[in-house]
Amino acid sequence: MAYELHYWPMIQGRGEFVRLALEQAGAEYVDVARLPHEEGGGIEAMMDRLEDEPLRPPFAPPFLRDGDRVIGQTAAILLYLGPRIGLVGESEADRIWTHQIQLTIADMVAETHDTHHPVGVGLYYEDQKPEALRRARDFRENRMPKFLGWFERVLVRNPAGPDHLVGAAISYADTSLFQLVEGLRYAFPHATARALDAVPRVAAHAARMAGQPRIASYLASERRRPFGEAGIFRRYPELDPA
Repeated sequence: MAYELHYWPMIQGRGEFVRLALEQAGAEYVDVARLPHEEGGGIEAMMDRLEDEPLRPPFAPPFLRDGDRVIGQTAAILLYLGPRIGLVGESEADRIWTHQIQLTIADMVAETHDTHHPVGVGLYYEDQKPEALRRARDFRENRMPKFLGWFERVLVRNPAGPDHLVGAAISYADTSLFQLVEGLRYAFPHATARALDAVPRVAAHAARMAGQPRIASYLASERRRPFGEAGIFRRYPELDPA
């Protein structure tokens, strides 16, 4: 049976980290909320399944259904999928390390989101713009270089070489780091360009991932939604001065 991915159909968001892993693995999956209503898809169908899960309901999309199993939270979904779709090492040490990297990526994703919504998710950006300007400056000057510098060290210290984050093969941590860098390039093009100059292996890693045949095919397809001001990575020029 195909995996069922449940996420908002109009944005990349946190679901994109799962999509990229599935695409890189060539796994069969259904993006449920993107299906027509008559095929059992759409947002309403996704929300019905979210609310109707009787024992262990996910908090929010994304969530993955694999037969009778339902897994929520991006990092937990990838922890589950990794060994099943061949995107994590076989040893326990590799699997825990890959999960740790994914959780660190999740931390940076959350901090990126908070640059434009530092006060409250339920408020409009315009309602918290002074706070966003201050938060974004700290993110550009301190947090982004710190996170990207750590990923650079991980690549440098990988015993199998700096082409991958863990071991000698692509893992879901690699696809997720690629998505993180792409999102940062969209939201903070000036700051990200400066930061990537200091982490050449991270920049090379992103280019290498973009060139993977399945990733490249996905990026060129209609399945890849564009970045925009409704997702995690949002471009507000005032938050990223040249």
